[in-house]
Amino acid sequence: MMRSPKKEADRVTDSLLRGAEKRLLNFFVRILPLEIRPDHLTTIGVVGAILIAVGYFLTNYHPAYLWLASAGFVINWFGDSLDGSLARFRKIQRPLYGFFLDHNVDSISIFLVGLGLGLSPYMHMSIAFYVIIGYFMLAISTYINAYLQGYFKITYSKIGPTEARFFAILGNTALFFINENPSLHLLGYEVTFFDLLGLFAGTLFLIGYFFFFFRDLRRIARLDPPKEPRAGDEGSIE
Repeated sequence: MMRSPKKEADRVTDSLLRGAEKRLLNFFVRILPLEIRPDHLTTIGVVGAILIAVGYFLTNYHPAYLWLASAGFVINWFGDSLDGSLARFRKIQRPLYGFFLDHNVDSISIFLVGLGLGLSPYMHMSIAFYVIIGYFMLAISTYINAYLQGYFKITYSKIGPTEARFFAILGNTALFFINENPSLHLLGYEVTFFDLLGLFAGTLFLIGYFFFFFRDLRRIARLDPPKEPRAGDEGSIE
């Protein structure tokens, strides 16, 4: 049975770019026409993710398509960051629908970006999926805490989705002007610059996941301590 709408989880964010991002979001929510709805912005965010994937794939033919991928990151930021901000600004939040749609769309977008990178000459597909898996594990931990503890942690160590997009654009720009795909031999394998970044990012995701898993496990165990069974208190398994 579907739950009734409930209060949104508190958003926890202290990202490096939060001040500048908040000013931009406040500007956009005030100038967007009423015809533009949050769902439109969510769609724009997905279009941005598709452009990122296509841009990375097309770099097999020319590195100039890195600019298409970077434009996709900007478009994805615009749609993904603004849909919820617009809903809160206009007081038209839909807590259940918004939570369901936003985070499923985020998962689709991350998969598309990772797939595009894996299909590009800059990252091996195995590394791309390592990043995707690490991200999804950390995201699952975040969603569980949003349900159990009432807060939704957006940033970790002051790094959130906006910073990740910004660093990706910087990396794209550097690769374009370097005009080559730098690589090195590591343990008998040829790894690229993006492979190393992917290994670093994926490992950070996994470290973050296990750190917060064990920390939150102790916290939740105190909130819900074990109970000793007593004779005569048996209930039904139904």
